Amino acid sequence: MSDKVRFELEFVIQSSPKLLFQYIATPSGLSEWFADNVNSRGEIFRFIWDGAEEEAKLLKRKNDEFVRFAWAEEDDGSFFELKIIVDDITSDVSLFITDFAEEDEVEEAKMLWQNQVSSLKQVLGSS
Repeated sequence: MSDKVRFELEFVIQSSPKLLFQYIATPSGLSEWFADNVNSRGEIFRFIWDGAEEEAKLLKRKNDEFVRFAWAEEDDGSFFELKIIVDDITSDVSLFITDFAEEDEVEEAKMLWQNQVSSLKQVLGSS
């Protein structure tokens, strides 16, 4: 297996950090934009898309700041992280995403995140 490449994306989101955190850290919030349905039992989150299920473990969480998950079937140290950053000067709120993909799939993964975050912005009423 080839090594995965780390990539990062940043999206300005017109939302309060507290509200945004509910959409990135809770099963009900994630169900609104990230997957068709999300269930959790403790640290294990089950994401469902078109009937297919993926399991992820919640690795880290800091209220109103970030969540980090690792896909259960991946055993390569990769993860995906959703981090809320507030600009000290402008107070702009950004969602900073860190993820990993195979080198030849990075652009496709970035496009997928862009589509997902576009859905998130619609749910939040952010342009």
